[in-house]
Amino acid sequence: MSTSVTVSEARASLAELVERVLAGEEVTLTRHGVAVVVLVRPEALRARRAERSLAAAASVHELLESGRRTPVGSGPGLTQEQADALLDEVRAGRSRQ
Repeated sequence: MSTSVTVSEARASLAELVERVLAGEEVTLTRHGVAVVVLVRPEALRARRAERSLAAAASVHELLESGRRTPVGSGPGLTQEQADALLDEVRAGRSRQ
C-alpha cells in the first residue's frame, strides 16, 4: 500500500509516518504536487537494489552466452588497438570509483 502526503503534512506527523512505514507501507512525500521522497523500510530498498542487480547480471549472462554461440570472425570486430583502448578506459573507470 502506498500513501502520498505533502512535505508540510509530513513535518506535522513524522512519528505516525514512521510507524506506517514500519508496518510495511510506502509513503511518498510531495512538494508542489511533485513526488520528491519515498519513505520505505530498509529491507524493501535492499530487495529492490538486489532485484536490479540480478536483472543486470542476467542481461550480462545472456550477452555472454550469445557471444559464445557466435563464431569468431563472423561479424564486425575490434582491432588490437581498439581493444587496448577500451580496456584502458574500463580500468580508468574502476580506479575512479
